[in-house]
Amino acid sequence: MNETEQLMDLNKRLLDSIVVGDWQTYCELCDPTLSCFEPEANGCLVEGMDFHRFYFEMARDALKTQTTLSRPHVRLLGLDTAVVSYVRLTQRLDGSGKASTQSVEETRVWHKPHGTWKLVHFHRSPT
Repeated sequence: MNETEQLMDLNKRLLDSIVVGDWQTYCELCDPTLSCFEPEANGCLVEGMDFHRFYFEMARDALKTQTTLSRPHVRLLGLDTAVVSYVRLTQRLDGSGKASTQSVEETRVWHKPHGTWKLVHFHRSPT
């Protein structure tokens, strides 16, 4: 598996862990000093993992959610840094069985300082 395929696989595992609320896998894939800009932070830079833990502790029903990456692009910035960008489509069913789709633009920065890729920063657009 080449670096691009490995990064796409890791990014998919990360998003799957978010959908199912798998905090352990999310922590394995993220650097503890993770930083981000995301809509839930209301324009503030968030640093560390505590902010994200709150959302993982909320109940989620993975069977009613599907994530698709549209036009993923991997840019290697040397041997140990990469940027993965894409539009993330999230399909959900509500309690009545009605489907909805949400799209957001995401950019994720991965770093491999000691041979293991970790997510170190991401930026997610408002919905």
